[in-house]
Amino acid sequence: MTTESTGLRERKKQRTRQALVEAAVRLFAEKGYEAVTVAEIAEAADVSTRTFFLHFPAKEDVLFANADVRIDLALQAVAERGSTDRLADVLVRAMEHMIADTWESDLSSGLAALRARLAGSAPVLQARLLQRYMAAQTELARALHQAYPAEVDEVAAAALVGAAIGAVSAATMASLQRGDRPEAVRDAMRQAMDLVTGSRRLTSRPPG
Repeated sequence: MTTESTGLRERKKQRTRQALVEAAVRLFAEKGYEAVTVAEIAEAADVSTRTFFLHFPAKEDVLFANADVRIDLALQAVAERGSTDRLADVLVRAMEHMIADTWESDLSSGLAALRARLAGSAPVLQARLLQRYMAAQTELARALHQAYPAEVDEVAAAALVGAAIGAVSAATMASLQRGDRPEAVRDAMRQAMDLVTGSRRLTSRPPG
């Protein structure tokens, strides 16, 4: 298979995946999470149910379509560290990549706001959200420990990453739940990261 053919297949795959996400978001917003079936999402995206499951393991995974990309970006930041980069700087850079991707995808599209709203009433989404956070923390902590074994052991790396991801995640959820605009949510995420690293003091509430 030629490189061009591979590229075409990948673009088609991405378009199908995006169509499924957009269909699911629209249906969830209109009918509520529990009332929507996988078959309805597939039909709205003009694909088969089998195609849906080629892209997502379950209905709830549509709402976390970009989560794996963000984890990969964070891990890449650690892998591409410079020889003189400090651990703290690398962790901040990894989180900045994750925040930037959240802004470009989930915040700008409204997916993050919908996910936060639905998670409050759907236990399966709450469970998957926690699972995603734990997976991200575990992978990033392992990468940091392997990159700086003389500076942090497994426990310390887990504590550092847990503090960073926990702060940003909590700030994101709180900002979304009070109805902030996407720009304000992004600012809340950045402020949370700054507070964890000690580079900013508490400030008043940003405009919603």
